[in-house]
Amino acid sequence: MESVTDRELLQRAQNHEMLALAEIYDRWSPALYRYAMRLLGEADLAEECVAETFNRFLVALKQGSGPRDYLQAYLYRIAHNWITDHYRRNTPLTVPLDPGLQADAEAEPPRQVMQEIEHQQVRAALSYLTPDQRQVIMLKYVEQWDNEAIARTLGKPVGAIKALQHRALESLRQILLSGSAGSSDET
Repeated sequence: MESVTDRELLQRAQNHEMLALAEIYDRWSPALYRYAMRLLGEADLAEECVAETFNRFLVALKQGSGPRDYLQAYLYRIAHNWITDHYRRNTPLTVPLDPGLQADAEAEPPRQVMQEIEHQQVRAALSYLTPDQRQVIMLKYVEQWDNEAIARTLGKPVGAIKALQHRALESLRQILLSGSAGSSDET
């Protein structure tokens, strides 16, 4: 649930207060960057996504539109749309793993290799999902959002989010069990 301070901050931003706009950027840009980085896999693209997200937010404020509440959901929706547009314009690439997700140096090399293969298969499998399914999985399991927050971000009912999540997990299971996720790298 969004706090009163976020709503107050949004009201101040709608009045074009520079300090409020700076605080919004400081508060949300790191999380948006991590989200974009996980989906895009390239620092330059993630930075471009964050910059364009805030640019679109500022343009909406200038035009007198934009969010009336749920600023976080609004910003993530802009970022998601930018990422979706990026993938529509470009062939999806595999997303490199975040260095923090790799096995530690103490782990056995065969185990590290197996983990890396599993991570590559999951990344490849995610690319087969629809953009909405991919976003639900990322927000639910990586960002650890609850279904209500995801529903606000996607502008869908909670029941639809649960259905998207179920279909996405079932698709991932089928893709991973069939081995289809690894075949895109072999061609």
